[in-house]
Amino acid sequence: MTTDTMAPEVGDLLRTWRVRRRFSQQELSDLSGVSTRHLSRVETGRAQPTADMLLHLADQLDVPLRQRNGLLLAAGYAPRYRDGQLDDASVAHVMDGLRHLLDAHLPYPALLLDTYWDIVDANQAVDALLAGCEPTLLEPPVNVLRVCLHPDGISSRIGNLDQWAFHLHRQLTHRAERTHDPRHRDLVSEIESYPHHRGKARVPSGPAPPGPVLTLELSSQAGPLRFFSTSAQLDTATDATLEGLHLETFLPADAATRAALQTSSGMQAPA
Repeated sequence: MTTDTMAPEVGDLLRTWRVRRRFSQQELSDLSGVSTRHLSRVETGRAQPTADMLLHLADQLDVPLRQRNGLLLAAGYAPRYRDGQLDDASVAHVMDGLRHLLDAHLPYPALLLDTYWDIVDANQAVDALLAGCEPTLLEPPVNVLRVCLHPDGISSRIGNLDQWAFHLHRQLTHRAERTHDPRHRDLVSEIESYPHHRGKARVPSGPAPPGPVLTLELSSQAGPLRFFSTSAQLDTATDATLEGLHLETFLPADAATRAALQTSSGMQAPA
């Protein structure tokens, strides 16, 4: 295909991302330094953007790396961002470092998740969280959102399911809005189809959760467990394979949970 036939397509894609981010052409012009006249010509296919201009505009619009490759391809340029597999040698050092963090977090649960909340790896303490889950939900790829909220998962063991389900649903819808990835949108639809979610208000009813942070309240063989979670993401990823990869760690929210986990694991908390 010629560049002339590609230009209207890349213009349509660029306009779509601008509208998704709720920017006018003037606002994008102010952010990027590209004139509104040239932006209009690019969007309508009357001007061919350079690869560098496309990437500059994509940066202002917070376009995910994989979709930036799509913009470049639509304009007739080669992709700039590698998009392979997490077991490729090129990302081995990054993955080894992240897996080291999983083990260092013991005796508390920690998971390495991809952008779709599928488990890439996890430490041994996660087994206590997944106990009693329907075996079919634990067949790879294991999706954490599905495990938590599916009626055959661990939802019956979550004492504050309304609040926790709202928290997870909000995270998912925010990511789906950012990426406009069909897999994210499909996951939103799946979560909203579960019996617990259907007919529920977007904001959970009842009093606000006690304490300074929302906790996950989970029944277990070791007794009631209460965790708060933290999430760390690779902010400097230049590889589409790694973008969205995040480390989800759980920490005890009370002394009883801390003691129960240390007793069951035979380990002391990390210093």
